Amino acid sequence: MPKSIEKDDLINTAIIGLFDALEKFDPDRGTKFETYAIWRIKGAVLDELRSMDWVSRTTRRKARNLERVASALDQRLGRAANELEIAKEMKISLHELMRLIEEVRGTVVLSLDQAVTVDDDHDLSGLADVIEDETSPSALSKIEEEEDKELLLQSINLLTEQERLVVALYYYEEMTLKEIGETLHISESRVSQIHTKAVLRLRGRLRKVWTG
Repeated sequence: MPKSIEKDDLINTAIIGLFDALEKFDPDRGTKFETYAIWRIKGAVLDELRSMDWVSRTTRRKARNLERVASALDQRLGRAANELEIAKEMKISLHELMRLIEEVRGTVVLSLDQAVTVDDDHDLSGLADVIEDETSPSALSKIEEEEDKELLLQSINLLTEQERLVVALYYYEEMTLKEIGETLHISESRVSQIHTKAVLRLRGRLRKVWTG
């Protein structure tokens, strides 16, 4: 998280979310309290982060532009574009691209849990905004879930080998950026750049499919 975000403040917000869950939980709906509480806590923390407005609209605009350029270039080349190709497409130097990636890094901190952003002011509802009633399984929901998994897997497979490795180590092995850097023998800041670029690329592809 950015240095401007106090961890204790988020913990306090999470506790408030927990108490809110305790007050509003209805066991008759067939949802486990743990599932409901996690959803309420996550929602409270996300709301708090959004209210802090710690990422400017200008930065988010730059991030979306980077997503669009990378996505369009990937489609044109039929593979994941490398950093040099992206920089050339954006008519900036490789050094400027690295600085841009570092600048927009904050926009992907919670990207996999957030709704799909259409523009500066509107979001589409994401899967994390819906609590599934486990007592009433839906065949349609199951199909949609499998389609989402397949789409995400296809998008991950289109990343560069290094990006796929960083994503796997970070999200599946739950390693820190520092640990990944030590494993791959690269700096932590370089891992951060690779992670940011990978998430932006994934988000761009998924948004393009979800929004048509």
